[in-house]
Amino acid sequence: MSLPVVSPPVTPILDGIKSPADLRELEESQLPDLATELRAEMLDAVSVTGGHLGSSLGVVELTLALHYVFDTPHDRLIWDVGHQAYPHKILTERRERIRSLRKQGGLSGFVKRSESEYDPFGTAHSSTSISAAHGMAVASTLAGIERNAIAVIGDGAMSAGMAYEAMNNAGASKNKERLIVILNDNDMSIAPPVGAVSNHLSRIVSGKSYRSLRGLGKSIASVLPPRLEEALRKTEEYARGWWTGGTLFEELGFYYVGPVDGHNLRHLLPILRNVRDGEEQGPYLIHLVTQKGKGYPFAEEAPDKLHGVSKFDVITGRQIKAKSNAPAYTSVFSSALIDQAEQDEKIVAITAAMPSGTGLSAFADRFAERTFDVGIAEQHAVTFAAGMACEGYKPFVCIYSTFLQRGYDQIVHDVAIQNLPVRFVLDRAGYVGADGQTHHGAFDLSYLGCLPGMVIMTPSDEAELKHMVATQAAYDAGPSALRYPRGEGVGVELPAHPKVLAIGKGRIIKQGHQLALLSIGTRLHPCLKAAEQLNAQGWSVTVADARFAKPVDKDLILQLASQHSALITIEENSIGGFAAQVMTVLTDNDAFASGLKMRALTMPDAFVDHASQDAQNAQAGIDEAAIVKTALGLLAQCQDEKTATVADRLPDHGTAAG
Repeated sequence: MSLPVVSPPVTPILDGIKSPADLRELEESQLPDLATELRAEMLDAVSVTGGHLGSSLGVVELTLALHYVFDTPHDRLIWDVGHQAYPHKILTERRERIRSLRKQGGLSGFVKRSESEYDPFGTAHSSTSISAAHGMAVASTLAGIERNAIAVIGDGAMSAGMAYEAMNNAGASKNKERLIVILNDNDMSIAPPVGAVSNHLSRIVSGKSYRSLRGLGKSIASVLPPRLEEALRKTEEYARGWWTGGTLFEELGFYYVGPVDGHNLRHLLPILRNVRDGEEQGPYLIHLVTQKGKGYPFAEEAPDKLHGVSKFDVITGRQIKAKSNAPAYTSVFSSALIDQAEQDEKIVAITAAMPSGTGLSAFADRFAERTFDVGIAEQHAVTFAAGMACEGYKPFVCIYSTFLQRGYDQIVHDVAIQNLPVRFVLDRAGYVGADGQTHHGAFDLSYLGCLPGMVIMTPSDEAELKHMVATQAAYDAGPSALRYPRGEGVGVELPAHPKVLAIGKGRIIKQGHQLALLSIGTRLHPCLKAAEQLNAQGWSVTVADARFAKPVDKDLILQLASQHSALITIEENSIGGFAAQVMTVLTDNDAFASGLKMRALTMPDAFVDHASQDAQNAQAGIDEAAIVKTALGLLAQCQDEKTATVADRLPDHGTAAG
């Protein structure tokens, strides 16, 4: 049923629900109407806040059913990734705050332990829910607590190896804990067609009568000769697998139920009750088929475009985005990589389920056979690229900075140790805004900078980004990384013919003689603005663009140290990144012996919550105002010490001679 578009939505049933306990007081017959109201409320809220729309629309009935059947928060409900948890937030005492979603000081766009007792495990990176739920189920068993642990995981998240590692372990558990996995298949990538026969069979195989009959059969078979027992087991397993398609999950040790229409509460509720009340302990896997964007025609027709949205007009579905004269860094990268691939047939592009987010969709349109989306499998993506590099290809591995962390062991062992020319492209470096702490690219300069042979470059603007894509394409001596932020560039003219940069060489943008500001990445422009303020106050400031976080430009660093009284480094990275590389150069060359003063402006040693990117940079102390404040304090200290030194050299006129 398509959602009637009314703003503000009319929600008489939802208005009476403050918590899942209230929900469980309703008659079953009221739930379909409540589902319609819940969709309307969520749609109205997300049109104001932006966020993950399509996924949340697709799990409305599932969310209602889970909270209706299970005793949350006593029963643990874990949403994989968490971007489909908006209906869950509305039902769990957070409706009054739902229009603060993803805003500074408001609700997180993902599930978060500190936000609600109904969020037992924080999730924002994919494919962790089964592991966490299994851990909770085992802990409950050890503590003697009767409790269900339910993991809701999407079919996309099932492309990650971690999900199967968890299922393999849970299926082999001797205690058979109360673990229930809900596989939310919203892409029809796994399920056969779902109909009345399939739903009816799922109710049968999840029911007590069938399970009792199955248990009786196992008891009888156990006294038979081993070969006959095994034959009977396989007959039952394959018969059920033929009807339901669950053989894979059965082999992993799960009792499979499905596929089930995830929008039909008449089918969904009895199946969940059967599993909840089953005398046979888990683990169970219930396979649901849902429609992403269900109930909102624009989201149903374009689930990819309305997966994550900015503010939008509910009536037309048109997203309302601030206009910018500058292109987004992601689109500049995409165009630059296409240009390079036109010239070099060895260039291939690899991503882990993020072709649109990393700009590779356009590349795939042009070079379909040279584009590889490996699913949510960052570890595989890295080693897959290493294999291609061994055969003479030039793989560009395009993954968000925060997600590349998941493939770190492979970066070290499969790429860096073998010194393979894999090109890593890290989108969303630095602060990312509304997605918050789980998605910030805060650590890559640190976790990549410690690897021998790794070249790391980061552009100060979109023109530099084009030069660096060309540089990566030309660099074959070992692994390299290019990192750039979310959002638009600064509006500089893009070069028609990008140049290959000298590896490890920076540049001076503005020359002075008292203070040097050494920036890496897009903090260059706040540095230039800060220099203008300082110049207006009579200070002489040099501004330099490092370009490379590794290898750093030692000559440039030592030049700045010898020609200035003070040096400040500025980076969009945590402690242990670019500044640590600069400090090593300075200490190794005794640069502080001359009295040089240095400060490092980095992201703080803390996780920064969701807000605008500007607000996050200000909070971190790496914006223009923080640069000016730090500079004035450091320059004042230099002046005080200089005055004190001069005073020490003057004769003491206060003492009479002889």
